Amino acid sequence: MQAVVSERYGTPDVMEFRRVSKPVPAANEVLIKVIATGLNAADWHLLRADPFFVRFSEGLLKPKKTILGADVAGRVEAIGKDVTLFKPGDAVFGELMGSGSGGLAEYATAPEAKLALKPPSLTFEETAAVPMAALTALQGLRDYGHIRPGMKVLINGASGGVGTIAVQIAKAMGAEVTAVCSTGKMDQARELGADHVIDYTREDFTRNGQQYDLILAANGNRTLGDYERALAPTGVFVMAGGSYRQMFQTVLLGSRKSKPGGKTYRFVSAKASVDDLIVLTEMIEAGQVRPVIDRRYPLSEAAEAMRYLYEGHARGKVVIIVDPKAAATV
Repeated sequence: MQAVVSERYGTPDVMEFRRVSKPVPAANEVLIKVIATGLNAADWHLLRADPFFVRFSEGLLKPKKTILGADVAGRVEAIGKDVTLFKPGDAVFGELMGSGSGGLAEYATAPEAKLALKPPSLTFEETAAVPMAALTALQGLRDYGHIRPGMKVLINGASGGVGTIAVQIAKAMGAEVTAVCSTGKMDQARELGADHVIDYTREDFTRNGQQYDLILAANGNRTLGDYERALAPTGVFVMAGGSYRQMFQTVLLGSRKSKPGGKTYRFVSAKASVDDLIVLTEMIEAGQVRPVIDRRYPLSEAAEAMRYLYEGHARGKVVIIVDPKAAATV
């Protein structure tokens, strides 16, 4: 099969498009014919081994897992002897970080416990844009932010993969949503349902006097002190993206700043959850959530797609099309 292989850590230059052996599913795994896969910041960090401690779990000198791509959408090709939930031909999707094999290949293996049936109304390429970003948005708002109807919610980084989904989920859950993005992406934020849109190139949302019950930072380009000014007295700050320096700051300082009955600061890292994939599918089928795709690349150009992702200007998700004939079908 064709795949994009990274046998050492580094820039996208180490990513090679070449032929490799098709993986064989274990007893509890399925073999997926990959139709599309979505890229995430997590893929970039694994490629770069950034931060360095990634090497302690992923391989000290070189990566144990040489094919990246956690978000997978495709059809079941074969099943292991213990698999009971799926059969060949089923359309499935899932988030495979830390399990199975990567989606930057014509075939991937995955534990059946990490997969759900594809949302019927989405194409495969749209489905590939859902798993990690949508799980991060849902869990960040619901589990960490404890979102409730009527809350004033601000999404910083509202035009990226996590942000575009977060705006829609927050609105579906009854919040008054303020989206923060650049000038050229304001119309998109409004179309996704934001009640208010702030152009960060013209207005500093941390100094305009407004305060919010919940802030989800899908783009961690501000300090914890900046966010503190914008939080209501009992507000919750949830960091879902940004540099590792900013994430460490939230983890290390946030617990010290958080006070019972006062402002709290949390960091969310998406957890693979079939139950949550089903929740997201229900929201998608109800017309409440729709993934946004910025660019599509063929598998052979995955390295270029990774470079574009790293630039940080994507309007939504970057998706790799593995099977062009099937990608646009439902």
